[in-house]
Amino acid sequence: MPQPPPSIRHFFVDEAGDLTLFDRRGRVLVGEPGNSYTFMVGLCELPDPMVAHEALEALRAELISDPYFRGVPSMQRATRKTALAFHAKDDLPEVRREVFRLLPSFNPSIVVALRRKHELAEFARRRQQVSGRKVTPDLIYDELVERVCKDRLHKAEEHRIVFARRGKADRNAALTAAIDRAKRAFNRKWNTEHDKPVVVASGVPSDHAGLQVADYLMWGLQRMIERREDRYFNALAPHYRLVMDLDDRRNRAYGEWYNDSNPLQLEKLKPVAPG
Repeated sequence: MPQPPPSIRHFFVDEAGDLTLFDRRGRVLVGEPGNSYTFMVGLCELPDPMVAHEALEALRAELISDPYFRGVPSMQRATRKTALAFHAKDDLPEVRREVFRLLPSFNPSIVVALRRKHELAEFARRRQQVSGRKVTPDLIYDELVERVCKDRLHKAEEHRIVFARRGKADRNAALTAAIDRAKRAFNRKWNTEHDKPVVVASGVPSDHAGLQVADYLMWGLQRMIERREDRYFNALAPHYRLVMDLDDRRNRAYGEWYNDSNPLQLEKLKPVAPG
């Protein structure tokens, strides 16, 4: 009897916000124009990335051919924006609405780890004073990757993770190390020995529809947290499996976790700016 094909789970990792904490004089820049209040990493699972790819490509072709968008700069290939890949920050509101309509049909599921940059800046200063060691953007990013991967990589025969490319350096080895730490932490937690293979790659949204899906989910959450505008999040709320607000320690030392048993709502959020 022929063996069934191995089970494969597909994940896509994107970020929202930036990791700029200080200027050259050591002044905190968090929340100033061009700098976010938060930084977050999301692990988005898609049951069938090819279905998402075909649907998004069909939508893009339909929008580009629509006379309503003729002459719009972001719809021209030379600008390398919407005509190349959907990106919530760059897309027109009319385009964004069409993407939001389509996303639920892909049945995405995302886990997000969130850090508040005022807290990160304070931690970075303390660490520099005590040990002389700097907190680097890669260190923060890799720790959040470990967080979102910790309980996700044991339910299939193979896991494939595509990371949105960050800069020019190839960081696949560092990201693989973060994933290995997450797997070991899971095994310690549950006293087990799961070690399913994980294939790591980096790419750009135009090559991976899953990164475009993750971008929209992350953008909707960021608008809610930083601008207190929740309509985008609410449109996709069932698809946020877990949001870990790691610096909201009002109730728990490890932060506030939002999921089905504790739904994320605007009034529950701790303000992003201190005061």
